[in-house]
Amino acid sequence: MLLTCVRIEQKKLRHSYLWLVFLVIPILPAFMGAGNYVQNLEVLQSEWYSLWTQCSLFYSNFFYAPLIALYCSYSWRVEHLNHNWNQLMTMPVPVRDVFLSKLCLALGCTVFLQLWMWVLFLVTGRVVGLPGWPPLEILIWLLRGSIGGMGIAALQMVFSMVIRSFAVPVALALVGSVMGFLLSNGGLGLCWPYSLMLMGMNANRSENMMENVAGFIISFLIFLLLFTMSGIWYLKKKDIQAA
Repeated sequence: MLLTCVRIEQKKLRHSYLWLVFLVIPILPAFMGAGNYVQNLEVLQSEWYSLWTQCSLFYSNFFYAPLIALYCSYSWRVEHLNHNWNQLMTMPVPVRDVFLSKLCLALGCTVFLQLWMWVLFLVTGRVVGLPGWPPLEILIWLLRGSIGGMGIAALQMVFSMVIRSFAVPVALALVGSVMGFLLSNGGLGLCWPYSLMLMGMNANRSENMMENVAGFIISFLIFLLLFTMSGIWYLKKKDIQAA
């Protein structure tokens, strides 16, 4: 039943321009970071690692979480705009599968964005004249960041389900990212879901700064389960007459 719901969600995406947005928007932080790198070559002398500090500075703080939020808002747009909560709630499938199907595609979105950012990172490195290939360690950081992104996706799914506005959840993701930057620098990153994404990506760092890997994984699992269970609980309690 879950797979059926996933296929339905995939059909909705086929008629949207959302994937074009995911392809185009990450180009901005990639080239903004490259431009910043070129302007500070006298200070940034660690080649690929230095380029990563600049690209990740823009991407992780201002683009990654809002892009995840954008997908989540779009995922619930049909239900909010067409007032079809009654139809949604009376479908012959568990409401659990309705939420999980949307979340599964959002989780895939987090990984896709990171892999695309890896490609853009490689391209910008070539543009600015860096030799060789980027270290695979940076790809690991990106994939590790997608783990943190999954926790964000679960939270943004709840926001987008509860809040009818398309833009408000996206704005919340941007605010959450900025707060995540401040909290992670203050040593409280494990307590805030948006910080996990920054910590996982080793954002604006040229050396791996994550020491507490176990804490990172535990924190991610807690947030993922908490937000997923909250979303399913809300759908189960949703008044079938409300729209």
